[in-house]
Amino acid sequence: MFNTHDVRLMAELLSVVDSLESRVHQLIKQLEQLQQENALLQKELDSLEEKQKEKSEVAEEWQEKYQALKMANSMLGSNTNKTEAKLKINTLIRELDDCIAQLSA
Repeated sequence: MFNTHDVRLMAELLSVVDSLESRVHQLIKQLEQLQQENALLQKELDSLEEKQKEKSEVAEEWQEKYQALKMANSMLGSNTNKTEAKLKINTLIRELDDCIAQLSA
């Protein structure tokens, strides 16, 4: 029925199949670990992006406060920023005029 060559060939094929099956299981396990690690890294990235956004907002608030302080100092008589203050006031007046014109229309 089966000769020794056939038996040996079948044994080798079974060995190859077992080896492939083992390797597939290892790869699946590795894939699952990498997916978990990826999920953790994504959470960390989201957290860091949120912190970055918050810090940018804080920096923007401080920039606005700094500009307001510069403006206040110039209005209090500081000669260094008087021109800037006048320009800002003129810009605000033009913006108000535009708003009034739009409301009147």
